[in-house]
Parts: sequence; structure tokens; C-alpha cells
Amino acid sequence: DGVADGKEVLLKYSIPGDSSLEHCARIIRRRGSGIGIDFTNFDITSQRRLWKYILENLNQEEIESCLYCGESYNNDMPPVCGVCGWKLTFNNPGYLEYHEKNSLVKKLTRSAGSLDADQVRRVINFLNGEVLKSEEREVYNEFVASSDVMLKVFSDIRKVAPTDVPVLILGESGTGKELTALTLHERSKRKNKAFITVNCAAIPDALLESELFGYEKGAFTGAYTSKKGKFEIADGGTLFLDEIGEMPLSLQSKLLRIIEDKIVERVGGLKGRKVDIRLIVATNRNLSEEVIKGRFRADLYYRLDVFGINLPSVRERGEDGVLLANYFLKRFSSDSGAPKHFSKEALKAIRDYTWPGNVREIINKIRKAVILASGNTVLPGDMDLEVIDMADTKEISLAEVRESSEKEFIKDTLVRCGYNISRVAREIGISRPSVYALLKKYTISLPERRSQIS
Repeated sequence: DGVADGKEVLLKYSIPGDSSLEHCARIIRRRGSGIGIDFTNFDITSQRRLWKYILENLNQEEIESCLYCGESYNNDMPPVCGVCGWKLTFNNPGYLEYHEKNSLVKKLTRSAGSLDADQVRRVINFLNGEVLKSEEREVYNEFVASSDVMLKVFSDIRKVAPTDVPVLILGESGTGKELTALTLHERSKRKNKAFITVNCAAIPDALLESELFGYEKGAFTGAYTSKKGKFEIADGGTLFLDEIGEMPLSLQSKLLRIIEDKIVERVGGLKGRKVDIRLIVATNRNLSEEVIKGRFRADLYYRLDVFGINLPSVRERGEDGVLLANYFLKRFSSDSGAPKHFSKEALKAIRDYTWPGNVREIINKIRKAVILASGNTVLPGDMDLEVIDMADTKEISLAEVRESSEKEFIKDTLVRCGYNISRVAREIGISRPSVYALLKKYTISLPERRSQIS
């Protein structure tokens, strides 16, 4: 409220069952109590998370007017608006791609109207000579890397993406497992079909079965209608099961049957339904150790581990940490309208820090630094990083450096998760007791109210 049209605002909100999102947006119009916004530099993973939530809560039958131009259709919505020409079939799996492409084309057309013929000709030459030709190159959206270990990851993605074999993605929290899964989907023959994500750790065990496999009317109390599960929704496309190591044993056996038979049976159903999906799973756990401990089925593990992709941590990627920091600094500072750069001390701090939260931690610290930096130069303190002057210190062990990094990461995660211990545990990929053990180890205290309810 009170923000003029055309101004940029910072949006921060939480998606139920998912983590929080934070990004810049520009107010473009107002209609009644609604506000139209244009997301600026919204990364593709966040786009899909937000669009997934919108679709799950959108009842197309209740929409009575075009969401683009406001043309009223009462209860007879056409597939395409007769006034503005936008498609209105929001539940179509490819709608997000359609919307983004056409929005950008319209922006390009408006911009071209202010150019003379020679300028338009140069734009066309640039498109033909640079942009379109780049389709032949190896393009990985949002991946920023030059290290050998990441080049190996790119090579693995290129080889396995066109196939239909299951892929097991391993890596610490924050290394980009969902982004890897999305890249595999977009380089596959299923790229024009649905890409469905399920975080097995974010859904209670009691609800996970019906979320994955769906249910029939009357299957349990509150099941007033039948509902498709994620396997059916993903039919023809890709299903990504994140944090597969958190799936209870009772559901692992059912998942194994679906992989073998390609038939999904709803809760309370009497017959199965054939599904055609490409399955990708990810975890930050060592599944082979989980098998030995009896927490993961061996037969399921061997069916999932057909092709493995190991995502290295930032500390294993050499100079990639600096590349990532520069990339996100450029992106976030451009959003704010004031380009910034790192000081020499900041670059040293980035190289020296172990980044226990990996790429996700880099994103959070750089976003914070853009806000805190008083000028155009980002200093170590703006990122909550300290520069250790070895000339003024006695011997500092590697263990001490790691403990310092871990403590700062725990503190940042607590703040980001609103001091909710369950969310912190899911974010880091450890159990609640382990979180409490770390709080005790580093003498980190919770706000009084939070410590009572966590």
C-alpha cells in the first residue's frame, strides 16, 4: 500500500510446505483490491515453486473474467480470451513457459517501437548471430562454474538427460539438487510435459502417501472427492522426489512396485492406473549407509541408483565460490538499481570461508550484503564474514575455522527459518536433536518465546 506504480518492491513470503521466497518485483497496475506485479530476475526454480503453489490453490471453474484484460465471461471461460488473445488454460503443464515467453515477446515488441530501422536491424543481427547460435552451446540455467568437478557434472547431465533411466542426485544441502533435476528435465524428450516436485521431508508421513499416489472419495475421513496424486499429475513428464531418504519404509515398498510395474494405485482404490514418468530422486544422506542401518530398502536403492550424479560442495569447487558470489552480486545489485562490487578484503573473505550452506548460503549472504552495503563497495562485514589477519594471530587450526563457519551458518539458518527448529532441521538436512546439540555446542540461545514452542 502507498507504493506508486512502476516502483520496485521487495517481496518476502512463505509457501506452505515449502521454504520462504524473497525477490524483487515491480508494480505495474492496480485493479480493485488487486495489484499486478512484474517479477524481475526471478530464477526458474523459484518460478516453478510459486507456480506450483498457485495451481494447487487455483479453481479454474470459479474464474469468471480474463486475468489479463478483465473481460467478463461469467461461467463460460473460453480457452483463449477473445479480447486480448491470451490463453486461459492455466492448468496446462506448459502454461508457465507459454506465459513467460509471450510476456517477453510483448516487452521486446514494445521496446522495438522506439527504435529506428537501423537499430532494429542490428537487434535482429545480434539475435541471429549470438543468441540463437548459443542454442548449440552447453547451457545450464543458473549454473555458474568453471571447476573440473562441475564440468564433470555438466558432462553427466548431457549424457543422461535424453534417456529415461532413473537418476539419483547426491549432495549436501544447498548444492543445487532441484536445479539439477530441472536441467535434466529441460534437456529431455519430456521437456514440454509436466515437471512435478515433491519434498518428502516437508510433508508429514501420514499425508505423503495420499500426496504421491492420490486417493478415492471416501478413502478416509475428509476425503469428500477423489484426488490425483503427483504420479498421475506427472504422467508423461518428470517426477522429482527430493529428500528421498526421509521417505518412510512403508511407502518405499509401494514406490518400488510403481517403478517395476508403472502402475499407481490411489489410497482406497480398487484398481491401478498406468503412468509413464521419468523418475529423478535426490538426498543429502548416504543411502548406502542408510541401507546398512535398515532405514532404506536395499532393493529400492538399487532400482534408483541406475545413474548417479554427485554435486560437490562449494568448498570442493575452488574458485567457483568467487564466481558464484560475483554472479549473485551482479544480479541482486542490478535489481536494486545500484551496481556494486567486492572489495579486495571481501574477495579474500569469500575464498577463506568454507560455505557450509553451499550455494544457498552464498545467495543469502550476498542478498543481505546488497542491502547493508553503504556504498558501491561490499565489505566483509556486509556479508557477516571476518578477515583473519594471520600476522596478528597465533596458529589457527582447520577445525577452528570450520567450527566458526558452522556456527555462523547455524545462526543464519535460525534467523531465516524464524527459529523454527523443525524447519532448521529440514533446511540443513539433520534431525531436530542434532540441531539442539549444535545449539548447545556453540552456546547459541533461542529467543525465550521461540524456545518454548519449538
